[in-house]
Amino acid sequence: MSAKAIQRLTNAAIAIGLGAGVVQSSIYDVKGGHRAVIFDRLQGVKQVTIGEGTHFLIPWLQRAIIFDVRTRPRLISTTTGSKDMQMVSLSLRVLQRPNKENLPRLYQNLGLDYDERVLPSIGNEVLKSVVAQFDASELITQRDIVSARIRDELLARAQEFNIELEDVSITHMTFGKEFTVAVEKKQIAQQEAERARFVVEKAEQEKHAAIIRAEGEAMAADRISTALQKAGPGLVKLRRIEASREIAETLSGARNVTYLPQGNSNGNQMLLNIGHA
Repeated sequence: MSAKAIQRLTNAAIAIGLGAGVVQSSIYDVKGGHRAVIFDRLQGVKQVTIGEGTHFLIPWLQRAIIFDVRTRPRLISTTTGSKDMQMVSLSLRVLQRPNKENLPRLYQNLGLDYDERVLPSIGNEVLKSVVAQFDASELITQRDIVSARIRDELLARAQEFNIELEDVSITHMTFGKEFTVAVEKKQIAQQEAERARFVVEKAEQEKHAAIIRAEGEAMAADRISTALQKAGPGLVKLRRIEASREIAETLSGARNVTYLPQGNSNGNQMLLNIGHA
């Protein structure tokens, strides 16, 4: 093969290689859950968002910037003061993603690390602003209201930067040592007060029951006395006979007592206890 033929083959190979390189560099893929923004060296960032799939661009002149538009969690923590000057440590969990329609503007203003630049700043700003409107005790008893207000204000602030928040929730809240000790003492005092009130109520109920019982006994005694006065001595003798009969029936069942049917000198029957000493 001649030198010219070899040179032609070499040039053809180089041309094919360059062409393949150009074609390869002019193709880019946008994967699922992602979007692309095109930066043009002449026109700047194009105000168009590229969706998923395979696309073409002009090599060297244009460059594709890929955004992850899936929802991602982020934790924001801060320490601030409440309305009554108690120190509060808060942790906030947010689910965020970029606004798909405004990706070119987001890239122009903040870049790919928009969440690092914006969320900690506006998160601390909103947390400090909202917490300062409540006392420490209100932050505990009205936690739902506090959380809702933080969410509303943070959503509004994030939208100014083309960031969408899908969920905002307080995951951690602690107070200073002095306030914690004061709350514990208050709880102990409330428990002791409840216990004292229970003791007082129990004593009053027992007193009331004793009064009712005494009144019942007095009423019963009065009725018995009245009945005895009306019945005369005959009723008393009848009660004695009934009592004696009950005693005799009880003792007759005892193992060491023998029942004697004969009467004594007074005409009464006798029960003899012959148990061993």
